[in-house]
Amino acid sequence: MDRPLLNRRLAAFGTTIFAEMSALAQRTGSINLGQGFPDTDGPEEVREAAVRALRDGRGNQYPPGPGIPELRTAVAAHQQRFYGHRGLSFDPDTEVLVTAGATEAIAASLLALLEPGDEVIALEPYYDSYAACIAMAGGHRVPVTLRPSAETGRYHLDLDELRDAVTDRTRLILLNTPHNPTGTVLSHDELTAIAELAVERDLLVITDEVYEHLVFEGEHLPLASFSGMRERTVTIGSAGKTFSFTGWKVGWITASPALVTAVRSAKQFLTFVSAGPFQYAVAEALALPDSYFTGLRADLRAKRDLLATGLADAGFQVFRPAGTYFITTDVRPLGEVDGFAFCRALPERAGVVAIPNAVFYDHQDQGAPFVRFAFCKSVEVLQEAADRLKRL
Repeated sequence: MDRPLLNRRLAAFGTTIFAEMSALAQRTGSINLGQGFPDTDGPEEVREAAVRALRDGRGNQYPPGPGIPELRTAVAAHQQRFYGHRGLSFDPDTEVLVTAGATEAIAASLLALLEPGDEVIALEPYYDSYAACIAMAGGHRVPVTLRPSAETGRYHLDLDELRDAVTDRTRLILLNTPHNPTGTVLSHDELTAIAELAVERDLLVITDEVYEHLVFEGEHLPLASFSGMRERTVTIGSAGKTFSFTGWKVGWITASPALVTAVRSAKQFLTFVSAGPFQYAVAEALALPDSYFTGLRADLRAKRDLLATGLADAGFQVFRPAGTYFITTDVRPLGEVDGFAFCRALPERAGVVAIPNAVFYDHQDQGAPFVRFAFCKSVEVLQEAADRLKRL
């Protein structure tokens, strides 16, 4: 067979660095701070809820296409509970759709809302599925780069660059806040400007808000709650990051009935349905008391500070994240310039695994000296990693 086995549009997005780094971690006995999943499971009562659903025969067969009513109601109640003060509420019957994690939500939304040739503005560095999903939908990706500031120790969005990126072919903006991998949390003023631009240019917005409860400084503000955005925004949420059950793959979108219908039309030909018993458990998780969410945030803030201090002591320039559970660092103070080479050598040098940020960029030169570490690990693991990094 002479024809290639992988569609050429997708061939460029084979992000194998994660598999490569995980294999290195196993081979060298290194601490894996590369991939973003916790090393402990979420609340026991939520795990027990999944077991009860399995034993009771709930969800062992196909759940309803939009998701079980209990979870759709819980998602709507969650939005009302945390963002009702901003006027945000959703009808669980017509404005909530359950998906196989946030990754399917992104794919189904882009497949539903794009026509071939449409332009999509995405903030780079970006979650690696964005590029592949835009390509699968036949869209054209237009990156707008978040850039680090040595003065503030944070990454920033250039709103003028964002405005200049919009053309007559722009269909939508794909946002992620809190932002992986930089930890940026877009401010009220930035989100207001984005909303005004979307209304002015009649753009749709898909906003990936899976880290909504992992904000350490500032406040998470759903874009859908801004003036003019309720009818043009698809908001993506997920249980994986909030409850430390990344393997369950339970996500959702909230949007207007017209947008939900469009996304569901694409979603039904992807997974159709998924995670039946886990949907019942996540419905219970979303009703956990406020103390759970504040405790999660406080725990991860302390872990952020522990690893950030260790990285700084080891000689990295650290961009302390305002949200998510990732820290971006600059390796140039260590005499390095190539994040890929640095990460490939790091397991042997220090017994720690990280991810080069360049893999998240179209303009790889912009991300070349930056490296990402995950801090969603136990305190003992993070302290050991910090001690090992002192070898550098």
